[in-house]
Formats: sequence, structure tokens, C-alpha cells
Amino acid sequence: MSTALVWFRRDFRVADNPALIAALAAHDQVLPVYIHAPDEEAPWQPGAASRWWLHHSLTAHAARLAAIGAPLVIRAGRDSLAELRKLVKETGATAVHWNRLYEPALIARDTRIKQALRDDGLDAESHNSALLVEPWELKTGGGDPYRVFTPFWRNAGARAVREPLAAPKKISAPKKIPAGLGIDQLKLLPTIRWDDGFYADWTPGEAGAWAQTEAFCSDGAAHYKEQRDLPAQASTSRLSPHLHFGEIGPVQLVHHTRRLVGERQVKGLTGNIEHFIRELGWREFSHHLLFHFPTTPDQPLYPKFAAFPWRDAKDYANDLRAWQRGLTGVPIVDAGMRQLWITGWMHNRVRMIVASFLTKNLLIPWQEGARWFWDTLVDASLAQNTLGWQWSAGCGADAAPYFRIFNPVLQSGKVDGEGVYLRHWVPEISKLPDASLHAPWEAKPAIWLAAKFSPGQDYPKPIVSLSESRERALAAYARIKGPDTSSPLL
Repeated sequence: MSTALVWFRRDFRVADNPALIAALAAHDQVLPVYIHAPDEEAPWQPGAASRWWLHHSLTAHAARLAAIGAPLVIRAGRDSLAELRKLVKETGATAVHWNRLYEPALIARDTRIKQALRDDGLDAESHNSALLVEPWELKTGGGDPYRVFTPFWRNAGARAVREPLAAPKKISAPKKIPAGLGIDQLKLLPTIRWDDGFYADWTPGEAGAWAQTEAFCSDGAAHYKEQRDLPAQASTSRLSPHLHFGEIGPVQLVHHTRRLVGERQVKGLTGNIEHFIRELGWREFSHHLLFHFPTTPDQPLYPKFAAFPWRDAKDYANDLRAWQRGLTGVPIVDAGMRQLWITGWMHNRVRMIVASFLTKNLLIPWQEGARWFWDTLVDASLAQNTLGWQWSAGCGADAAPYFRIFNPVLQSGKVDGEGVYLRHWVPEISKLPDASLHAPWEAKPAIWLAAKFSPGQDYPKPIVSLSESRERALAAYARIKGPDTSSPLL
């Protein structure tokens, strides 16, 4: 009887899992394995919030696999290849299947492992479970990688999406199962319980991903296009962590949401669903960029920004700490940063606002923000995190021009006019009238008195002048202004 290992990484589902389905089709026995080797992901090992999600996602996935006949064998070490070779020896496996990951360090590792296993005489095969289109499949008319989203999606979005693969009903595992670790032994959960707020907001795992999908389809999907920028509304899908950990895939989402259009005769649903799918396209675009420009997690895509005159670390340390803690004195910024700390997630529009404030009003390098998000987001994706921060800083693909500086007060009024979001996350200002919520420091003393609010005591005054810091940012930009004729970093 032939045996195959299925090496799970961030593809914690059984439905539409190409590696699992291929192994089941070609072999009599299949053993699911997970190898915890975070050192191989350096310098971008999973952050604290991602480790929380990983613990619970692994727990749910192990239970799902066990329910259809196969345990998940967990190993840990500094060398995935060594652990795979041990498992091959212990099981007599002749094949190893896995689904691809796209971070630069993991591409290099997986390429090395595939060649080594094939040199050992094994069938080593990788598959695509995470993307609609592989990053290397699309090029501009000139044969270059895309750096602008619209033409990228015009090409990618026009391609046919394969049918999702059905979940197997049964996995025949080897009779003798190798020893493995318990999930608790990986020590993924925090020792200090800062994660209490996560449990109310999230249910990691394949079942949780589908429950969230159905919740979105039943409510937010019909209003997605017009309400997705409003942080107080439940109109975004909140599927990003489920997608990142592979508990649901983009192929499944495209087919499922488009099927709703035919099943539910709701006016305007088609446009909203296609807008949602277009947002999935940004996820595709981020992976396309990371694959072709692998230095961008640390370096700007356009080299002229390497000379940008950021403040010195010793000068901005206190401001960075205030931003991280949600104590900048700018309510929409603080609301977003507190939402991030408590729930491990932040509304996308607010991410843009807090990123603009950090990089432009505070003149703090975008890499500092990217690192903080990496540690605190449950959906921390290297590709998307990099795209988002370089977009906000004005130094990346399809980026907002550096001179486009969000006014957080105006943005706050646009996206949270009645202050529902602000009052929830910044209760210190909750008694102020709507018109004064977005910039409490500008309110008249009589309004402070009526609300029993004392600026600087009940809530911080802004750590920076928005108007003066805007002028400072524009002056900094002027120092590197001019066409960038150099090639993007490779």
C-alpha cells in the first residue's frame, strides 16, 4: 500500500485543499502532518496575535481531520526537511504533498526541500490553494511584473476560476501513527492574558470561516460597496484571518458569493459581490508584488524613498509609543489602535488613517508601523502588510502620492459622522456632542464644561499639530521630489 504525507502549513481546511485531494487520489494511505519551524520564516516569524490564531486554527483542524479518519501529527524543530525525512522513514511514505506559500524565505526553503526529497527518490509535489492566479502567471504587455492594480486586475479578474474541490469524506491513515506533539507543547498562546478580547470576536478554523462567510453574505454583502468604509457598520467580510490561515480559499469565496446572486434576487447584490471580489484582487496583487519584489517588506519599492528624511528613532520613541497605545489625542487614530490591541484586527479604512498619521504627521518610518501591525494583527500577511504600508507611505506600488496626507479629523467625520465607532473605542470623549468628537481640542470651553470633559486630563491633547506636521511632511517630501528613474528593487 502506498503512503503519502500531506504537509499542512497555512492551509487548514479539508475542502478545496489541492494537496490533500491529490494525495488521496494517488495513494492508499495519507498522513496529515504539521511541522512548527518558525525560525525558517526569519526575519518574519509569526507575531504574537498570529500565534494565538495558529493555536486555535490547528486545534480546529486537528479535530476536523480526526473526524474523517486521520490524526494530525505535529512535530517541531529548526529544520522542516529533517522532520519530513524522519516521518518518511517512520511511515514508508513515497510522496509528500503541500500547498504553496509565497513569502521569500519560504519560497527558498520549499524549493530546497522539494529538490532534496526528489533526490531521495520521493514524489514531492506542491499545489496552489491560496490564490486565484499564481504570481508568475501574469505580466504586463512589456513582459514586466505589474505595479498598478487596475491593469493587474483587468487581466487577473478576467480569468476563469476553477471549480472548488469537494471535501473528502474519509481519509485512510496508516495503521501505525508516528509520535507527535500536543498543540499546547508549541507554546503559541501568551503567558500574560492580553488576548481575552480575541475570543469574543473570532472563531478560528474551517467551520468558523464558513460561519463568518455566511454572516457576511446574510448582512454586509448587500451593502458592501457603499458601507465598507464605515467602521461602525458590519459591512466588511472580516474574513482576512481565515483567508491568511487557509481555513477558506479565494476560489471558494468567488464561487460561493457569485452563486448567491442567482439564489437571492436582491437588488444591487451583483455589484456589491463583484466589488467584494475585486477587493480579493488586492490580496492577489499583494502576493504578485511580494513575489517579484522580495525586498519590499523592509525597503521601499522605489529607491528614491530610501533617502527620505525620517525622524531619528531617539526623537520619535515617545510618539511611537503613544501611537501604539492609542494615546495620540486624535480620536480616530486612537480608536483604531485600541481596536487593534483589543481584537487583533482593525477596519481597513482606519488602517489607512492611522498609517498616514504615523508616516506623515509623525514622520516615523513606515517599517515601524509594519512591524507593530505584524505583531498585533491576527490577519498579519507579509504580502498585504507590505503593500498597505508602502501604499500609505507613498513609496510602493500603486501608492497614494506622498503629498496626499489624510486629515484624520475630516476622515473621521466622513466615516463615523455620528461617532459610534469613536464612542465605543474612546469612551473618554463619549459625552461630547457629535460635532466635537472628531477634534475635542477644538471645541469651545463651554462644550467641555457641559460634557464634564477636561482636555489633557480626561483625554490627551494631540501629540502633534495636524497643520504644522502636514507642512513638515511636504517639506520632507520636497527633498526627494522628482521622477524616480531607477529600477524598482529586485
